[in-house]
Amino acid sequence: MKAVLSYSGGLDTTVCIPLLREKYGFDEVITVTVDIGQPEADIRQAEERGKKYADRHYTIDAKNNFVNELFKLIKANGDYEGYVLGTALARPLIAEKVVEVAKKEGADAIAHGCTGKGNDQLRFENVFRQYGFKVIAPVRDLNLTREWEIEYAKEHGIDVPATKEKPYSIDENLWSRSIEGGKLEDPSFIPPEDVYEWTASPEKAPEEAEIIKIDFEKGVPVALNEERMDGFELIRKLNEIGGKHGVGRTDMVEDRVLGLKARENYEHPAATILITAHRDLEKLVLSRRELKFKKFVEEEWAELVYYGLTNDPLYDALNTFIDKTQERVTGWVKIKLFKGNAVPVARHSEFALYSEELVSFDTGAIDQRLAEGFAAFHGLQGRLFRRMFQ
Repeated sequence: MKAVLSYSGGLDTTVCIPLLREKYGFDEVITVTVDIGQPEADIRQAEERGKKYADRHYTIDAKNNFVNELFKLIKANGDYEGYVLGTALARPLIAEKVVEVAKKEGADAIAHGCTGKGNDQLRFENVFRQYGFKVIAPVRDLNLTREWEIEYAKEHGIDVPATKEKPYSIDENLWSRSIEGGKLEDPSFIPPEDVYEWTASPEKAPEEAEIIKIDFEKGVPVALNEERMDGFELIRKLNEIGGKHGVGRTDMVEDRVLGLKARENYEHPAATILITAHRDLEKLVLSRRELKFKKFVEEEWAELVYYGLTNDPLYDALNTFIDKTQERVTGWVKIKLFKGNAVPVARHSEFALYSEELVSFDTGAIDQRLAEGFAAFHGLQGRLFRRMFQ
């Protein structure tokens, strides 16, 4: 029998390789690592471990595919309870690439290293099951703990980065870095600085603010500081710039799909900057009612992504609406970065629904006397109600 394993190179997925042989009877275990912008060292490490411990290994470059998904996220201001959806958006894409290998290899099953307490099992399996594959989840099926996995790895001569002293589970891609596990599972525990790698401590960030300019075309970022660049490079560069200023840390308690509340820590400098800039530009060009309705659409969009339901027909319908609103979201925004903050300070668009002539206190373009009739009826029902019960 042959199993294809979605493989990150970390503790959970690495111990799955011998477990699939010992506990499930698979003759061949094939690992698949999907590159969505992880550090090159992590990709190399996954390749080395995959080739060492599995029967065969694949590394698939899906960075451009992921950037296209991130463009959808930016246009939707993708945010679930304050989380910018980096891991959540990546999982279905990874699953699709794993399925491609499973089909090519004629696999009997697809395996993953997710626990039974988190969201990723749902995001992966929704895709795997769509294609009719049997799903194997050793960590969940065998009710494993990370401490057990660390001991098991040692017994089998498996080299993994996790230790009992630093048992963090870390997931990185181009968009975000998540850190969980260990003492971080206690919501009252203050994370030590060594859990962060992308962002400087805001207290130690530069003493001088930096203003950057981001250009958008139809909701998609296309240039940074007047230099046009592709999405991957632009996001990577913003991670560096924002991280230097301590921008993009999130420490939160979020509601998982299963109903569990979980303490999560994230780093996402580029995501913070781009969503902040994009929202600001939308306020300049979209009408009040477009903005109001889009907030509802964004909430539904984010929940579908968080739940791993991007194959739901509603997801396509929401993206169609969002794309329509983005036809005018073209222009630029300047963002000031300082001590962990990213603040819009200027914006411009040829499609702005803003008229300086009409709004200025120094012009007579609008006859102010015309507003008296509006003011006479504004709040009328509330005044009538109060008069009756005073």
